[in-house]
Amino acid sequence: MHCLFCSIAEGTSSSNTVYEDTNTLAFMDILPMTPGHCLVIPKRHVRDIFELGDEDAAHVMLACREVAKRVKEKLEPLGINLLNNNGPAADQSQFHFHIHLIPRYGRDRLLHPWERSYGNPDQIRTIAEVLRGERELPRSE
Repeated sequence: MHCLFCSIAEGTSSSNTVYEDTNTLAFMDILPMTPGHCLVIPKRHVRDIFELGDEDAAHVMLACREVAKRVKEKLEPLGINLLNNNGPAADQSQFHFHIHLIPRYGRDRLLHPWERSYGNPDQIRTIAEVLRGERELPRSE
């Protein structure tokens, strides 16, 4: 199966590269949410965070930090969002692990795609216990 991001990493598809090392590549997003929106990828094909190994995870995060420093210094955003989508329900459109690095410029009108509200404290506590392995997730029948 053809992977656009593998082609970019191999140099057979073009991109506007902003950072590259042995294991990772960062390039400009062609559908930028704000000016300076970059994608950071492992060069090796990894479908999503669930397939991402420890070494690749470390390399990608170090590359994100380097690109973020460059963006902050050169573009002077007021903040930066890192965003990663995994699976169709999370709006993953390219099935090669990647992190969006999105500079934020105050009145850029970019909104989070979800509304935030306080959660139910009992549910929050129960889910934390499930994630720590202290209990099973209650199933409704």
